[in-house]
Amino acid sequence: MAVVLTVLVLFMAGFLAGFILLVIGAINFDFSNSEIPPGVNQPAKLRILHIILICTAVVGKILENVGICSQVSFVRYVQGRKALGADPRLFIKDQCFEKVPVRIYQPKAPSASQRRGVMFFHGGEWVSGSLESHEKLCRFIARESESVVVSVGYRLAPDHKYPAAYEDCLNATLHFLQHLQLYGVDPARVTVCGDSAGGNLAAAVSQTLAGSSGLPRLRAQILIYPGLQALDFNLPSYQQNQAVPPLFRERAAFYMLQYLNGNAAKLEEVLEGSHIPVDVKLNYRKWVNPDIIPEEFKVRGYKQRVLLDCPSDVFETVKRFCEPTLCPLLAEDTIIQKLPESFILTCEYDVLRDDGLLYKKRLEDNGVRVTWCHLEDGFHGIISLYDFCGFSFPSGKRGLDRVI
Repeated sequence: MAVVLTVLVLFMAGFLAGFILLVIGAINFDFSNSEIPPGVNQPAKLRILHIILICTAVVGKILENVGICSQVSFVRYVQGRKALGADPRLFIKDQCFEKVPVRIYQPKAPSASQRRGVMFFHGGEWVSGSLESHEKLCRFIARESESVVVSVGYRLAPDHKYPAAYEDCLNATLHFLQHLQLYGVDPARVTVCGDSAGGNLAAAVSQTLAGSSGLPRLRAQILIYPGLQALDFNLPSYQQNQAVPPLFRERAAFYMLQYLNGNAAKLEEVLEGSHIPVDVKLNYRKWVNPDIIPEEFKVRGYKQRVLLDCPSDVFETVKRFCEPTLCPLLAEDTIIQKLPESFILTCEYDVLRDDGLLYKKRLEDNGVRVTWCHLEDGFHGIISLYDFCGFSFPSGKRGLDRVI
């Protein structure tokens, strides 16, 4: 018995020592590889959050190396492990729309008229995120806006490459639009909404439905710091915020490639801009161009990059970056002109800021009404931190209130 206790104590001591070393390593990595801008409110909280994310990723990698599970699986598990109880104000039900898992949130209070409907696509850079990771956010939207919210559990990369996530979101939305009467939803008040990768998916679905007939027309699209293009990862916001957690410039390109191909084999070419031929870039220059970004967003620094050409074999692997269902910023004007009223939220300290700014201009130039909310002290992911283990931020709540 004494031997067993001794072994157990030694094991626990070793585990604790290893954990302490892991945390110290994460802190060192955070300070040497990340930047918390002075304009961020509660910077210490963001730094702690980033350290936790690093520790999660490292533990996942260790588990992957010893053959227990993949790093991606562990990260997804940690994100979705918290199950909330019943909500006194909502009916919550898991279902499938066209084989796509969805979670439906319906207000319990009786309504004198048909309710609004919201199709919600979660963020997670197409690789993580789930119905569980955005549960609190969807409950809040359903309660505060008195809407029927449908959260979509689309397939994730790298297991399921593009266009799997887009197809799941589109098919779930089509199903909902065809069965609105079952949920007491007004056909004239259906909105698509998403954050980060979910904002990309919401924009793509909105464009696809813009030209459809025989279905209710979307009332609006709500795009929360969306990623909308993969032609240029050297726009001002990518340069200024390249080391601002939680989404680094390199990771943004990495995740886009994971969604596209299930791997990141051409990451360096994508980052330096040698993945798209010059003639193709020039063709889209009227839409993806740092000159279009207002000057006030360049004051923190911006260095113009020379256009680089690319080998044909590189372009062959990423040519689908030119498809609007993957990069909605590249849609033709004839599609943009048909889009519904739009709400776009951007954050100053976010690599994806300029994607939102460029899309805002495209919509406005084509006569689409846009409500723009810019969080001057915000960073990527701040909205989904609402009510998250003490890591919510005041500006994130302001942005969420604007969404409502």
